[in-house]
Amino acid sequence: MLSRREAFRSLVQFFLASPLLRGQKRAGADPLLDLVNTFDFAKLAKSKLDPLAWDYLDEGAEDEASLHDSREGFRRIILRPRFLTDVHKIDLSANFLGRKLDFPIFIDPAGGKNCFCPNGEEEVAKAAAASGAMMITNGGIERFLTSGKGPKNWWQLTTGEAFRTKNTSVDFFEKLEDMGASGVCFTVDHVYRGHRERSVRNKFVRAWCEARIPRDAQGKLIRQPDEKPDQVGIYPERPFPNPTWDTIRRLRDMTKLPLLIKGILTAEDTAKSVQAGASAVVVSSHGGRQLDYVGGTIEALPECVEAAGGKIPVLIDGGFRRGTDVLKALALGATAVGVARPYLWGLTCFGQRGVARVLQLLRTELANDMGLAGVASISEIGRSLVRIRS
Repeated sequence: MLSRREAFRSLVQFFLASPLLRGQKRAGADPLLDLVNTFDFAKLAKSKLDPLAWDYLDEGAEDEASLHDSREGFRRIILRPRFLTDVHKIDLSANFLGRKLDFPIFIDPAGGKNCFCPNGEEEVAKAAAASGAMMITNGGIERFLTSGKGPKNWWQLTTGEAFRTKNTSVDFFEKLEDMGASGVCFTVDHVYRGHRERSVRNKFVRAWCEARIPRDAQGKLIRQPDEKPDQVGIYPERPFPNPTWDTIRRLRDMTKLPLLIKGILTAEDTAKSVQAGASAVVVSSHGGRQLDYVGGTIEALPECVEAAGGKIPVLIDGGFRRGTDVLKALALGATAVGVARPYLWGLTCFGQRGVARVLQLLRTELANDMGLAGVASISEIGRSLVRIRS
């Protein structure tokens, strides 16, 4: 027979285990915290977005082979953990061109953010500032920067239009210097636009990226007669010559701002970046959205690191979804890792808070994986931490 105290304890445990009580407890819970990794954010983002906007976010070029390889490359890299090392404190801080990074993960540029969230670029910038993350911006955050609350480490992206003449180049650099930019990120793999066939089939209009996908009350697309949807079968041409390595050498004389060359995939171009005076390079395939069949960026990283020879830092992006992905890149010689689609998923789901949460998850995964692998600080990560399957 139960004593009075035991009976009371059983009654309390019954109520605590009650489904009704659990439901009340969960009613005020933050749904943001129910998502435990970046893939959860992807699933939720797909359910929230217009199918055309999701295709624009998710697609790669042509056969999407590079898009697929960007993830598969990580499977061939195996971690070699070391045990009985002192990992009771994990230090994620790193150095990039004399600036301290609280953690070696940065926000990559990505176009069309307003397709996923109103005022998307500024929402991302707010998350970068709150998270202490380095950000490469497409532009449009001037108002936030002038408030004094913007990210402390921000870089301006350009695809080269600003370098058409000496005067436009000088004006471009002077404006950024006045605004307090950390440097310039020049994307070199966008001379022409890759054929992104999902958007071609959807007759996607890039102007839609300035707002939401236009649909009427019945959900039908609202099209305008003067729209220019994505197409194929048009011979590529440019109205002006594209920048070359001589352009990079000339730019070095125009500004003291660091110049980051993004879109490098070979040892040869890494060596040319060093010779031309680049401050650093980003090994990148533009998210698999430009030239197809270039493989995963993690496959290209070792030869680029070797070619840099320690003279300039080598950064990387493309397919990073886990802390172990970041750890593998750092072991292969990367200074920092950029992400785009993961934070866009977070932006779609929860705006600024979603971006910050994605960064937090990647940051804490990296710290936990470092502890499990037996390395307590970024400086302890080296090539011996990984092996590559043949």
